[in-house]
Amino acid sequence: MNSVSLILTHPGSAHKDDFLACSVLLAKYPVTIERRDPEVADLEDPSVCVVDVGHEHEPEKLNFDHHQFPRDSKPICALSLVLQYFNVYEDAQRFCDWLEPNEWLDCRGPKDTAEFFGVEPDIINKLLSPIDVTLLRRFGLSSRVEEGQPLWEIMKMVGEDLLDFLGTLHARVELVKQHAEHWVLGKSGKTLEVVFLPRLDPLPPEPSMGIVRYVSEAGLEGAVVGLVYPDRRGNGYGLSRYKDHPALDFTRIEIEADVHFAHKKGFVAKTSATSTDRLKELMQIAWQNG
Repeated sequence: MNSVSLILTHPGSAHKDDFLACSVLLAKYPVTIERRDPEVADLEDPSVCVVDVGHEHEPEKLNFDHHQFPRDSKPICALSLVLQYFNVYEDAQRFCDWLEPNEWLDCRGPKDTAEFFGVEPDIINKLLSPIDVTLLRRFGLSSRVEEGQPLWEIMKMVGEDLLDFLGTLHARVELVKQHAEHWVLGKSGKTLEVVFLPRLDPLPPEPSMGIVRYVSEAGLEGAVVGLVYPDRRGNGYGLSRYKDHPALDFTRIEIEADVHFAHKKGFVAKTSATSTDRLKELMQIAWQNG
């Protein structure tokens, strides 16, 4: 891996594209970020990461710009190029649902992005978070972001968490494959299909995420409507709909003594129950077709 002395990106307004690309690079190369136009020497220096500026995509020199690509090429941004460099782009495409919209937004703008995803253009702005606004504004106002500054530390954490998620995802899915149970509940010709993950030691991070990926990879899409997985905040279990399937309404179990939380919208609940028989019973009570 290259020895890196500097991460360089463009000045002026910042976008998620350059922010996240720099964050991922920062997780691997914890160096200073400068926001200025690159010089020829920067582009030629393999110890300087040039991101989202410079009109060059030359990974061997750590140059990651996409603006020189043909207008009609598949939308791909600087973050995509950095993820490709670290050999995690294909997994990010599969498992980071937010990536493709951000590629489209950066390359084609909100109007084309909205049309591509079949939504009204104003939906794009309605999904904007104040977290996005503050971090991008602060990044855009900076000319130099260095270790010890809050923004530098946050960006490094963002990059670390993303790479950690992608780096451990396959292992988590494999772990779920080894231990998950496929429950088929119900009677009189009506069935409720649920995937259950027992409590493991150690418990993998975000167990519900691993189950969701397992359902997809195991070919259970269209059959499974519910998930049961260890609650990371207690000794019990979380109960949820799979892809918000309407067959389950967890407000139906909110009066049960061992249910300490049921969302008023009915899509998730938490229980102190630990026996599989009781968990199956709770899922059947929540089942609207049972």
